[in-house]
Amino acid sequence: MKTLILVRHGKSSWEYSVGDKDRPLLQRGINDAHLVADNFNEQSIPVDAAFSSPANRALHTSMIFVRQLYFALDKFRVVNELYDFSGEYVLQFVKGLDDDLNTVLIFGHNHAFTHIANSLGNTYIENVPTSGLVHLEFEVEDWKSVEKGITKQTIFPKQLRG
Repeated sequence: MKTLILVRHGKSSWEYSVGDKDRPLLQRGINDAHLVADNFNEQSIPVDAAFSSPANRALHTSMIFVRQLYFALDKFRVVNELYDFSGEYVLQFVKGLDDDLNTVLIFGHNHAFTHIANSLGNTYIENVPTSGLVHLEFEVEDWKSVEKGITKQTIFPKQLRG
């Protein structure tokens, strides 16, 4: 079985005159990423590898998760293909993953993640929100065979704010 966990970057700021890749997280984005990471960490799901888009907002979100999960940095990589908004490159990346990896966590962007969650999962999601997590499972032995799976769970910050 293969497990893909998608995490959209936290809420980012448009206040600075920087390029898209350099936009930072807002405080709300930081707080929401902590909320979702804490909730996910409570489930003790073993993750074999984590990958992030090189965009600042995705990297910052991924580092919050890496710390909260006590995840080994040698199992973490920044991947240019994850700086994708259509989902085409993200899907190619997923299908090319090493088959020794069973559970993978990736950090990236919309519309790519909403598209992939709806294409590969069995639950329609109108929009994966910032800091939103979508957990997909596939009854296959290799990543290149990933097609339609099940949406095991979603963790969205709005559900956790109390």
